[in-house]
Amino acid sequence: MKFDWNQYLGKTLNVTMQEHFGLAMDTKSNTPIFEIVFKTGKLTGVYDDAILIEAEREKEKIEIYIPYSSIKCVEIFNF
Repeated sequence: MKFDWNQYLGKTLNVTMQEHFGLAMDTKSNTPIFEIVFKTGKLTGVYDDAILIEAEREKEKIEIYIPYSSIKCVEIFNF
């Protein structure tokens, strides 16, 4: 399915990524725990294979390029 991201330019997105990030050990079962990656920011760019969001980290603006194949779920705010 093709999705028109252009209609959401300037909106805030909360993106859940397909990949897992961060490996920790559960001390009770001694098994690994994976943390799901969340990316939040303002949609600033739309490409054939990805979206670009702008976020703030430690009072500095950064741009995050997210390939469509890495997106599991997106919440759209401010519309």
